[in-house]
Amino acid sequence: MGYGALSMLLGVGRRRAVLYGGFALYAAGVALFSGPGLDHWWGTWAAGGYAIAAALMARGRPWSGKAAVAASLAGALIGPAVWLMTREPTPPDVAVVARSGVLLLHHGSPYLPLSALTRWLAYNPYLPVMALFGLPGALGLPGKTWPWLIAVTFLLLYATFRVTLRPGTPRRGRAALGYAAFWLACPVMAFPLTMGITDPPVIALTCLGLALLARGAGVREARAWEAGALAGRGLAARGWNPDFAAAALVLGVACAMKYTAWPALVIVVVMVAARDGARAAVRFTAVVLAAAAALVAALAPAALGNPASLLRNTVDYPLGLTGATSPAASPLPGHLLATLGSGGHLAALLLLAAAGIAIAVSLAVAPPATPAAAASRVAVGLTALFLLAPATRFGYFIYPISLYAWAMLADRQAGTGPRDEDRDQWSLGRVTRSGRPLTCLA
Repeated sequence: MGYGALSMLLGVGRRRAVLYGGFALYAAGVALFSGPGLDHWWGTWAAGGYAIAAALMARGRPWSGKAAVAASLAGALIGPAVWLMTREPTPPDVAVVARSGVLLLHHGSPYLPLSALTRWLAYNPYLPVMALFGLPGALGLPGKTWPWLIAVTFLLLYATFRVTLRPGTPRRGRAALGYAAFWLACPVMAFPLTMGITDPPVIALTCLGLALLARGAGVREARAWEAGALAGRGLAARGWNPDFAAAALVLGVACAMKYTAWPALVIVVVMVAARDGARAAVRFTAVVLAAAAALVAALAPAALGNPASLLRNTVDYPLGLTGATSPAASPLPGHLLATLGSGGHLAALLLLAAAGIAIAVSLAVAPPATPAAAASRVAVGLTALFLLAPATRFGYFIYPISLYAWAMLADRQAGTGPRDEDRDQWSLGRVTRSGRPLTCLA
């Protein structure tokens, strides 16, 4: 290893040591100031894991990176999750999803009837596909929802990074595995997964859908370039490749899990329309909605037969329109307004509507042109939504943080060149942009 490469390695090691040190300080703050809930257990475990990871990275050994990820995973996710599974009362999110799995298995609907909705824990604000994480427990498997949330999130993150990294990336599979493990160990994912919160798989599905859209556009552009039409707009408007179909199906699954995926769908559809044409956007939307509807109909047929219960659980309750009060009560503007009474609650809803209108205007005036730009726009929109929603909590901000982080990685991958690897796999030994044979390369 040359001196320059060694210096670069040491520089990366120091930066990651600082990053892990910041994670440790955050976890220590959670342990000290989180109050009487279960969050302090995560902070206690995670602070130690991140501190060990920072010390390992500071040593600058070739194995430091892998050891640091392992230490942070053990301290920030595996250790506290096992502790909560075996030693502490079940967190509310886990209890709701576990119950929904039992209800789905025995009654064909993850929702209690209207007559049983007498307290906040009786409500299930998730869409039917989320109940799948409660089925293993309903079938008698151990761990309730924790192992399945963690495993599915990790596999989705791995798939996301495998798709996002360019084909020319050295050891792309191992690199994607490293990205997925690091992101799973970060507080953004480790904290909510430890508490059994259901947002991480929805986030991972959304990022995977965006990554597939980006890769599908790259392959399509390469084909257009091979045919001598690099701009390829006509081909783009007509084309439909497996990556686009897979992206639509993935987003359909996310939309059948939780309503927080729906703002992303709206912005992605606008991006597809701006880049590929209205027909492509209509086809994409139709596949997403059909996939979501088919999943709901197949997994929870009884829920469709009782739409009043479905709407009361998934719409009225999150908007604060029921007699029960959601425990999601972080002191953000929307919640603070809602605590002022009916007038304050109405003001919060009006501000939320105004924010939605502002985002719609921005989409009409300057629609995002790439999946990375769409992810950034989704991050901005969700930030406004979480700030102004009557029932809100700080934890929801893992959505914009994750989406913006993926957008930065996707931009960096797109900025390494005009998809030379994609072009090469189509054009090497075939034709040049002008249509002449590549005799010098064949």
